[in-house]
Amino acid sequence: MTYQSLREECYEANMQLPKLGLVLFTFGNVSAVDRSQAVFAIKPSGVPYEFLKLEDIVIMDYDAKVVDGKMRPSSDTKTHAQLYKNWEGIGGITHTHSTYAVAWSQAGLDIPIFGTTHADHTHQDIPCAPVLTDEMIEGDYEFETGNQIFNCFADKGLSYKEMEMVLLQNHGPFTWGKTAEKSVYSAAVLEEVARMAYLTLQINPNTPRIKDTLRLKHYERKHGKNAYYGQGC
Repeated sequence: MTYQSLREECYEANMQLPKLGLVLFTFGNVSAVDRSQAVFAIKPSGVPYEFLKLEDIVIMDYDAKVVDGKMRPSSDTKTHAQLYKNWEGIGGITHTHSTYAVAWSQAGLDIPIFGTTHADHTHQDIPCAPVLTDEMIEGDYEFETGNQIFNCFADKGLSYKEMEMVLLQNHGPFTWGKTAEKSVYSAAVLEEVARMAYLTLQINPNTPRIKDTLRLKHYERKHGKNAYYGQGC
């Protein structure tokens, strides 16, 4: 089995990261899942984007074991595997070290919801999961990174279907979506919202969060049961 279409989806999504200015050098990865075969495709570790080829994409199972491919998979593979195994609605995952999202994660702060651009995509602050414990870092680090994301969402009462992005303190962002392409879109949105929030606080450090009625209006017109944004199905 060649997993050609899955590799193509993963490769094309990965190649969007440098085009969107979300990565430098090898600072990121995208994966795409095939639920019918219980496998996912992911970028190989340490390969610069300008040299990445379709055949380099590695096929993994949900236990982060190589199914097909000659290269070593991304060092973040176990985190991707954890998310796929536990959150069945995810079709693709993106991890970057984009500048503004990483700045918020290094500060250890949630990104506050200040305006409608943010509210168009999620109606809450974008969470920053606390830094991993020493035991988690010294143990199965990438596996525990997935667990820390789960812990953060449980503690904050968040749904991964409504909040398709998270920051990890001192590390950076992970985003997801129904497809690999959608996870890249979420990564680009997160970076732009992070930049807007940073600039907002530079202009006025006392800026209040967006009022609830406006926040919910913008979220629900795109995501609610009576959504009317766009052209529909």
